[in-house]
Amino acid sequence: LPVDLVHAGFEAQAAQRPHAIAVSFEDQQLSYGALNARANALAHRLIALGVGPDDRVAICVERGLDMLVGVLAILKAGAGYVPLDPVYPEERLAYMLQDSAPMAVLTQAALQASLPLLRDLQRPVLLLDASSHARAGEETGNPVVPGLGTQHLAYVIYTSGSTGQPKGVMVEHGHVSRLFTATQAQFGFDERDVWTLFHSFAFDFSVWEIWGALLHGGRLVVVPALCTRMPLEFYDLLVREQVTVLNQTPSAFRGLIAAQQQRSDAHHLRVVVFGGEALELPMLVPWFERNDGERTRLVNMYGITEITVHATYRRITESDVRAPRGSPIGQAIADLQLYVLDTAGEPSPIGVTGELYVGGAGVVRGYLHRPELTAARFLQDPFHAGARLYRTGDLGRWLPDGSLEYLGRNDFQVKIRGFRIELGEIEARLAACAGVREAVVIAREDNPGDKRLVAYLVATPEQVPDAAALRLQLQQDLPEYMLPSAFVRLAALPLTANGKLDRQALPAPDHTAVA
Repeated sequence: LPVDLVHAGFEAQAAQRPHAIAVSFEDQQLSYGALNARANALAHRLIALGVGPDDRVAICVERGLDMLVGVLAILKAGAGYVPLDPVYPEERLAYMLQDSAPMAVLTQAALQASLPLLRDLQRPVLLLDASSHARAGEETGNPVVPGLGTQHLAYVIYTSGSTGQPKGVMVEHGHVSRLFTATQAQFGFDERDVWTLFHSFAFDFSVWEIWGALLHGGRLVVVPALCTRMPLEFYDLLVREQVTVLNQTPSAFRGLIAAQQQRSDAHHLRVVVFGGEALELPMLVPWFERNDGERTRLVNMYGITEITVHATYRRITESDVRAPRGSPIGQAIADLQLYVLDTAGEPSPIGVTGELYVGGAGVVRGYLHRPELTAARFLQDPFHAGARLYRTGDLGRWLPDGSLEYLGRNDFQVKIRGFRIELGEIEARLAACAGVREAVVIAREDNPGDKRLVAYLVATPEQVPDAAALRLQLQQDLPEYMLPSAFVRLAALPLTANGKLDRQALPAPDHTAVA
């Protein structure tokens, strides 16, 4: 199991398995020993620049081996890495650079040439193209950073903010290392596992992917950016690389289910972990029709960046999918506590909706340069003296068996014509309608003062329902005020770079969408 400092856990694996392949990308690969040596050489250069514990170093790189070299080097130098995905808009990257105030920046020559903000920085810039290879006579031993401990920064990942500006979440070494200790009993990760780095390294799902592989001596396959958007090619990669551990948002996995139906080659997956957004159980029916639920375990893990990736564990079985009831997220992982509280901060009874709060070892330091927001979201734990709770903004309820059901964001509650409406409830009903493979509902106000519910759906190949038929089906379960006024059929739901549903990209309905 990993030691308390994240990079030290990797170093232990490199010492034990120096010739084993640590990471591969297309036709390139690095062994544990080679990856460690390259990262050490770069870390020594960062230390020479004065980088140390709780400093921040930004890294803006394309997917590939250099990404792993850079991230490891920053951690080995004692600093926290600030991932900047070059596909993000330049204005967003500029804000993150200004807000994080890094001691140095790691990037690549092509990106520095194409992004003016990387050319004009008033701080040291190291180009990974040239800096990720050890030079003759250069120090490649593991750096020793005096005083570096589990309480020091490991990374700052920016998440969307309600004010319109992203906010940097500060996560420490101890938060990451205990994540794998707390989940080892459920998963049993080891050196035989092959993982994919599917998600952007600026999305916290990547933390689970990267360190799940490297802290256990496994192999990490970096998925080319284009391949992440092409389910058929991605399925072929899973088969070719004999991937055993796959991590997906439900939105991305829908495409993979359809891709498998077009392929005859068998995969080697032993576990699929869902995270990042709500899981709609009916979407998994085609998966269980083609796959053995014992051979490939499906696990739903609710989590948030502010509590270090994952908070719960729930095995999904075929019986769950055949008789779906909401979005089950299970129980807290070993070193966390989950609470469902009402508006007065009191525990909600079984079956009663409340807001989810998370306490325990995964609750992170807070938001960078945002003390007021940190104080508003990270609260004193009334149930454990001296501890803190994170207020998630998510809704849930306890089920009689002691597990949790996820009910959506509290800010996805809308009011139309005086009625309070939970969009997640409509989405669940719509997803269960005949002919619907995927569904999402939003409140639109395309004309001032005319707020209405609009449903977006991807139809099954066998049956393409029209708006009137869907409305009739929904009328059996929903009151009139919860019925969408328009149904927009799409070939696929739009996704963000992180693989989540991109609600901003959903189109306005036209005349064909009205029931």
